[in-house]
Amino acid sequence: MASEALQEIIAGMRAGGPDFSGDPIKARGDLEELLATMPADPALTYSQVDLGGVPTLAIDSGPANAGALLYLHGGAYVAGSPQGYRGLVAEIGKVAGLPAFAPDYRLAPEHVFPAAVEDAVAVYRALLAKGVPANRIVIAGDSAGGGLTLAVLVKLRQEGDQLPAAGYLLSPWADLGCTVASMESKAAADPSLDPPSLKAMAALYLAGQDGAHPLASPVNADLTGLPPLLVQVGSSEILLDDALVVAARAGAAEVHVQLEVWPEMIHVFQSFHFLLEEGRAALDGAGAFLRAQLGKG
Repeated sequence: MASEALQEIIAGMRAGGPDFSGDPIKARGDLEELLATMPADPALTYSQVDLGGVPTLAIDSGPANAGALLYLHGGAYVAGSPQGYRGLVAEIGKVAGLPAFAPDYRLAPEHVFPAAVEDAVAVYRALLAKGVPANRIVIAGDSAGGGLTLAVLVKLRQEGDQLPAAGYLLSPWADLGCTVASMESKAAADPSLDPPSLKAMAALYLAGQDGAHPLASPVNADLTGLPPLLVQVGSSEILLDDALVVAARAGAAEVHVQLEVWPEMIHVFQSFHFLLEEGRAALDGAGAFLRAQLGKG
């Protein structure tokens, strides 16, 4: 039985959650309106920096010399911002014991695939150039940012870069073709996402390019040699099978992967950590996983 807090969140999403059905400008406004309701730790400092030519939000969520959390926000590649996501990013930085960096990567339809991948890779390389050891960096992201996290890891491995200590994927969208069974089987249960809207946003991001490209849909990528991955997903979201397929493919590629399916939870439920016990517990567990990987290799 869903908790009262979860029921209230679901009711609110169904009554007026972000609309991703067609107009990306409206989607941006809707998502920022939702994100504005989520608190950010007022004890931390949030500042703008440039990393690799990409505007980036820096948060002092951990000691300056501890390493870095590189966080890639969600928003279906057309919406979302580091400022909007700062509360969630700060919490992940705190549980991992790392300062956080959230790039304002370029969005579609103004900037199409692979712009987001290029920006995220540039920020990672800038962190290395600043002297942050690769084995003290974690890359994380939610939804589209979760798929982007996986794509960035694949790109870094392809190009021979030093790989980070770990990846953390929150409800990753990793198949832009939206072909997994949960797109239909979980449609009624999911209060925030629907297949037609995701397909519409994917079309804006791809702009006629092949959606099966492994850096657009990393479920199709060779995941061999990637760092340890933590994948968290709710059982009541249409992206459930994206997470399951990613974890299965990673495991088959001999990647250390920890998959967590949280019963009754919705898309990126961790963002409601201030209301949901499960959201708080998921973040705390992620912190333990990430701290265990830092400094290895």
